[in-house]
Amino acid sequence: VQLQASGGGSVQPGASLRVSCAASGGALSRYTTAWFCQAPGKEREFVANIRRSLSSSTTSYADSVKGRFTISRDNAKNTVYLQMNSLQFEDTAVYYCGATERHVLGPMTHTSDYGYWGQETQVTVSS
Repeated sequence: VQLQASGGGSVQPGASLRVSCAASGGALSRYTTAWFCQAPGKEREFVANIRRSLSSSTTSYADSVKGRFTISRDNAKNTVYLQMNSLQFEDTAVYYCGATERHVLGPMTHTSDYGYWGQETQVTVSS
């Protein structure tokens, strides 16, 4: 599967932004898809994931984004979204989407859990 991330931009604190991860060559409903972010000088960090449809499309979030970010999937568009609300300066990062067909019982919050990656999309929160 090929992934293409888009939708990043520059916003002020408190604003909202939605990034998208569109797939081709495979149905995302069969994959667990995740968003990671990487700030300058830091390692890539888990943001959120959504399990495959067979796993009830269960979602998980990093503590830092719980209540502010929502991950969802549109099977008809073969796209996973990350709705980001109440953005903070600390959310500034490059965001990546990853996907895997593997069925893992663990939280799947590590980059090594995902075998497919899209290109980055930049999210900048500044005043």
